[in-house]
Amino acid sequence: MMSLTLTACGPQQTNSSNPSAAASTAQDPEALAAEIGPVKQLTLAEQLDAALAQQGEQLFNTYCIACHRLEERFIGPPLGNVTQRRGPVYLMNMMLNPNGMIQRHPVVKQLVSEYGTLMTDLSLTEEQARAILEYLRQVGATS
Repeated sequence: MMSLTLTACGPQQTNSSNPSAAASTAQDPEALAAEIGPVKQLTLAEQLDAALAQQGEQLFNTYCIACHRLEERFIGPPLGNVTQRRGPVYLMNMMLNPNGMIQRHPVVKQLVSEYGTLMTDLSLTEEQARAILEYLRQVGATS
């Protein structure tokens, strides 16, 4: 995905009305991602959807390849085994709301610091993001 060479700044927002909820989401990257992006939960079938993964590969090659490779560091992190490192809600919300994730998610803030770039909001639909996720699941299953 395209990126800019800027850094994200600003205070991390917490839910002051419910400190225990804020503390629990700080410990759980998936729960925090659910608070930030439009996808609140996502249950994936064990069986990969080959047709959806094929659509996702085309979308990956259109939108993501400019900044990401599957097996090597590039402008952004390698994505070949990202589904083994990150949950589906995190991944969907990173694609659908990168600006919110950059501003509020500590894992994303660390990646911005490490790579020195921001992920561009590509205005993907939820269906496009889901197809890319399925492709990444397929790639991760073979790596």
